[in-house]
Amino acid sequence: MENNKKPSNSGGKGSRMPLNYWFYSVVVLSLIGMYFLFGDGASKNVSWSDFEKYVGSNWVDKVTVYNKKTMLEATVRPDSVQNVFKEQNGKMVKNPLIIVNIPSADGFDKFYNNLPPDLKKNIKVNYDPGSDLWDVLISLLPFALLIFIWIFIIRRMSGGGAGGGGNVFSVGKSKAQLYDKGADLKVTFKDVAGLSEAKEEIEEIVEFLKNPSRYTDLGGKIPKGALLVGPPGTGKTLLAKAVAGEADVPFFSMSGSDFVEMFVGVGASRVRDLFRQAKDKAPCIIFIDEIDAIGRARGKNPNMGSNDERENTLNQLLTEMDGFGTNSGVIILAATNRADILDKALLRAGRFDRQIYVDLPDLNDRKEVFKVHLRSVKIDDSVDIEFLSRQTPGFSGADIANVCNESALIAARKGKKIVQKDDFLNAVDRIIGGLEKKNKVTTYEERRSIAIHEAGHATLSWFLQYADPLVKVTIVPRGKALGAAWYLPEERQIETKPQLLDKICALLGGRAAEDIFLGRISSGAANDLERTTKLIYAMVAYYGMGDSLPNISYYDSSGQDYGFTKPYSDETALQIDKEVREIVSSQYARAKELLVKYQEGHAALAKLLLEKEVIYSDDLKAIFGLREWASRSDELMIEAEGKAELEKPAAVVAGNDTLSGHVSH
Repeated sequence: MENNKKPSNSGGKGSRMPLNYWFYSVVVLSLIGMYFLFGDGASKNVSWSDFEKYVGSNWVDKVTVYNKKTMLEATVRPDSVQNVFKEQNGKMVKNPLIIVNIPSADGFDKFYNNLPPDLKKNIKVNYDPGSDLWDVLISLLPFALLIFIWIFIIRRMSGGGAGGGGNVFSVGKSKAQLYDKGADLKVTFKDVAGLSEAKEEIEEIVEFLKNPSRYTDLGGKIPKGALLVGPPGTGKTLLAKAVAGEADVPFFSMSGSDFVEMFVGVGASRVRDLFRQAKDKAPCIIFIDEIDAIGRARGKNPNMGSNDERENTLNQLLTEMDGFGTNSGVIILAATNRADILDKALLRAGRFDRQIYVDLPDLNDRKEVFKVHLRSVKIDDSVDIEFLSRQTPGFSGADIANVCNESALIAARKGKKIVQKDDFLNAVDRIIGGLEKKNKVTTYEERRSIAIHEAGHATLSWFLQYADPLVKVTIVPRGKALGAAWYLPEERQIETKPQLLDKICALLGGRAAEDIFLGRISSGAANDLERTTKLIYAMVAYYGMGDSLPNISYYDSSGQDYGFTKPYSDETALQIDKEVREIVSSQYARAKELLVKYQEGHAALAKLLLEKEVIYSDDLKAIFGLREWASRSDELMIEAEGKAELEKPAAVVAGNDTLSGHVSH
C-alpha cells in the first residue's frame, strides 16, 4: 500500500520553501532594496519664491523641467547643500534635489530669460517632455499587482507550490485511490467473520478476474457489477476491503460523494476519467462506497427545474457501466444502506447484475464476529462467547466491535489487567441503555412509582406465553430512562398475531400497574406508548391483521412513498384509527386483568425492587415459581449464566431494541 501512495510533503518542508514564503520574502527584500537604493538620497519640495532665492544665490547647478513645464527638479551645488538642507545637520547627502511646482507653463522661461548672464552660464537647463518615472510606476502598479496575484493563484491551483495538490486544471480527474498489484493490504476474507453467503458471492467475483476462462469457456459472461446492500455496520465496506486484499488485480476505491463538486460537469468528468483509468488497468475492480450520494432516482430532487449535477453524474455512470463502449475486465462493486432510493436504471441487469444483501448477523455469525474482535482483547476463562452472542441479538458487526472495545475500556477504568465477563455485560448495558446515573435525585414517591411500573412489565412478561424471557429489571436511571426491563428476545423470522398481541400487552403492563396500584398515571410510560402505537398501526395498516381491514397492506416497499397523499380514503383512515383504539383497549384491559390476578406477586416484586434496585429472573422465579411458558432460550440463558452469576449486581443481560425505558418530560 505504501507503493501506491503519493509522496508525502512532510519530509520536504525543510528543503523546499512553499510559494507563499517565497512571496513574502520577495516583498521584504524589495522593500529593503528600495530603502538602500533611495534612502540615502535627499529631496525637498520648495516654493517658487525659495527657488528664485536659491537661483539668485547661485546654489543651483542643473535644472530639469517636467510635465509640460509645470514642475521641475533642480540639483543643488555640492558646496551649497548645507544652505538648502539645513535640517540634515551637516550629514552627507547624496543626489540633493529640490522639487518645485512652476506657477504657469511659461513661468520658468520668463524667469530664466530675465536672469543675469553670469547666472545663466552656471545653470544647465533640460526639458523632459515625458511623464515623471514615479507617476508611470504608480499608474502601472495596480495592473502589475493584479497580474502578480493572478499568476500566484494559477500557480497555487496548478500545483506550482510545494504541496502539488488542488490543480484547477485537474478538477475533473478521478479521486479514486488505487491499490495496485502487490499492494500491502492487511484486510482479507479471514477478517470478515460470518456473512458466509455474501463472502461466497464476493469470492466468486474475485475468481472471475483471476480465472475468467473457467466461466467464459461454458458460454457465460462475467457479471459487470455487484451491489452490497444492508443496514449500517454490517460489514459492506469491510467486504470490499477484503476483496482488495484478496484479489491480485488493481482496485480503485472511492466514495459516491467524491464525484460531487461545486463545478458543473465535474462529476461526469470524474466518472469518465475513473473508467478510463480502469480500462487501462483491466482486469480490475472499481468500488464506490455510499453510491446513493449520486445514484438517487432521477426526478426526485427538489431542484426547481434547474440542471442537477447529481443527475448528470448518474447519467454518465449509467453510460459507462453499460453503454456502447466496452468495459471488459472491469467489475464494479458498490455499497449502500438505501437501495430503495436508487434509480431503477442503475439496478437493472447489465449494470448491477447482482444484489448481495448483507444482513445483521444471526447467532452463529455473532460468535464468529466476537472471535475476530476478541483476538486483540485480553480475556480470562469467565468470558463465554456463546453466552455473549445470545445477549446481543440484533447487534451488527460494528456494534459487536464497540462492545469489545467498550469492555476493555471499562476494565481499564477499574484498574484490571484482564477483561472479564462482567465487563462485557456492563458494556452491553452501557451501549443499549446509556450511561448509568446513580446520583440522579429522585424522591421516594418517584422511585415507588417507577418500581410499580417496572414490576408491571416483569409480571406480565412472566405469565404471557409469547412475551420475551425477562432477564433483569432495574430502577436505576440510565440514559433518558428512569427504569428498564431487559429481555432476551427470541430471534423469530416471522411473528404471528398472538405473539404481537402478547408483546403489546407486556408493553402496556407498566401503565396498567400505575393505574391499578397507584390510582393515577404518569408520563413515565411515554416510550411504552410510542412503541405500542407504532406496532399496532403496523399490524393494521401494513400486516393486514385488523379484524375490520383484513389482508390489506398500505406499505410501499419500493421506498417511493405516497408523497402528500394517502393510499386510502378518509373513511378508511377513520376505520384504521378505530381498529387501533380497539386493540389498545382490549390489551390494556387484558393487562389489568392479569395484574389483578397476580397482585400479591406484583407487590412483592415492587418491594424487592425498592430494596435491591436491580433484580434478576431468579428473583421472579422465587416469587412466581417456574415460568409456565419457559422456552429453550430461557433454559440456555440460565445454564450459561448460573445462579451465582445472576446475583451479581454488575451482571447485565440485555438484547438489542428490548429496552422498556421511560423518558421523563
